[in-house]
Amino acid sequence: MSGTSYDVLIIGSGPGGYVTAIRAAQLGFKTAIVEREHLGGICLNWGCIPTKALLRSAEIYHYMQHAKDYGLSADNVSFDPAAVVKRSRGVSGRLNGGVGFLMKKNKIDVIWGEAKLTKPGEVVVSKPSKPAVEPQHPAPKGTKGEGTYTAKHIIVATGARPRVIPGIEPDKETIWTYFEAMVPPTMPKSVIVMGSGAIGIEFASFYRTMGAEVTVVEMMPNIMPVEDPEISGMAKKAFEKQGMTFFTEAKVSGVKKAKGSVTATVETKDGKTQEITAEKLISAVGVVGNIENLGLEALGVKTERGCVVIDGYGRTNVPGLYAIGDVAGPPMLAHKAEHEGVICIEKIAGLDVHPMEKDKIPGCTYCHPQVASVGMTEAQAKEAGHEVKVGRYSFVANGKAIALGEDNGLIKTVFDARTGQLLGAHMIGAEVTELIQGYVVAMNLETTEEDLMHTVFPHPTLSEMMKESVLDAYGRALNA
Repeated sequence: MSGTSYDVLIIGSGPGGYVTAIRAAQLGFKTAIVEREHLGGICLNWGCIPTKALLRSAEIYHYMQHAKDYGLSADNVSFDPAAVVKRSRGVSGRLNGGVGFLMKKNKIDVIWGEAKLTKPGEVVVSKPSKPAVEPQHPAPKGTKGEGTYTAKHIIVATGARPRVIPGIEPDKETIWTYFEAMVPPTMPKSVIVMGSGAIGIEFASFYRTMGAEVTVVEMMPNIMPVEDPEISGMAKKAFEKQGMTFFTEAKVSGVKKAKGSVTATVETKDGKTQEITAEKLISAVGVVGNIENLGLEALGVKTERGCVVIDGYGRTNVPGLYAIGDVAGPPMLAHKAEHEGVICIEKIAGLDVHPMEKDKIPGCTYCHPQVASVGMTEAQAKEAGHEVKVGRYSFVANGKAIALGEDNGLIKTVFDARTGQLLGAHMIGAEVTELIQGYVVAMNLETTEEDLMHTVFPHPTLSEMMKESVLDAYGRALNA
């Protein structure tokens, strides 16, 4: 093969793209990856990772403010916004360099530029246009550039960008997307958050902890609408106790901008309106796939609701062309993109792989308290025709939670009453984003309630509550 011809060429180096490239190289494919902005994509540079760094700073600040609750003293606690942001950007920078190292280690060619599909098996890479986010990272040493490249298999992994509501377009000054919210030049004293999904709630939690007055506007009846209503209800109460204000079944119908402030007109379900003024408005109303300017239309690639249509193995309707991650539709999560990419490339390699099972993909929100879930909610299980057994266990009865000073939380499990199949698990409380994986493994292994009851959990841990919730579903809870 020449230097411009590959077995596998991947467009986009986010979590899905770079992980797929590594797996392709492991399987013996000559592999290249095209990137126009920054290795690691949005997740690593402007999403999952830097937001967790910000939230960690907020968490430490929260504990310092409550030092006396632990028998400690911390006087005149304060923070430096610039230092908080600098730490977050440093974490991203470290990981960005790590992706470059992995590409080199696995002998994967990095092609720097903007890709366009011109015909089946061919991609033309041009000079990157102005990026959506500044600054654009320079091309790493040793990367290739503009030119025409061919590949037997082309995988689109171009990710997604913030959804824009007409009339409420971000201006980087008073109306922010998550990009601007991640690097505030100063800490705003008041914020309106439009949307209460994971992105919206994480920023609401961050800014409230750092002292801002926070108002959240959500169109659905419950905040965090993808979560079990019992869990989202507990979250709302916890956030309100922290001082947040919520408008549900409401929308921002218009905005008026002034110097240093923005006034949002909030319209409720009954048609009543109310004006709310804050320093910043964060638009967190979802994301849309990056399907434009790729040449998909010319090739006849089927798209739907702004995403590429694929089967369970990442295959599009055009032979030799695949899509993974956010650009291929919900759930728009980094770990879904990674797994989807591995399934895709292993199927290409002829391995015996299972198609993506979206009902077993966990979701995590890193607010305070944390929220995590996998599988069906109680209502979804009943709607699907299951007779259910539901278990609940409160953090207030767990020794480790009490010792941590984090006794506000709940673990809820949903089982099929006839078979004992674990249908779903839903959590709110300290470190549940780490605990949820235990139930994810159980679901993938088709574990029943009996298996979980017979499993020995260490003491004292938060994980003990996972077993107690299972026991409660069958009337056997031991510590409740």
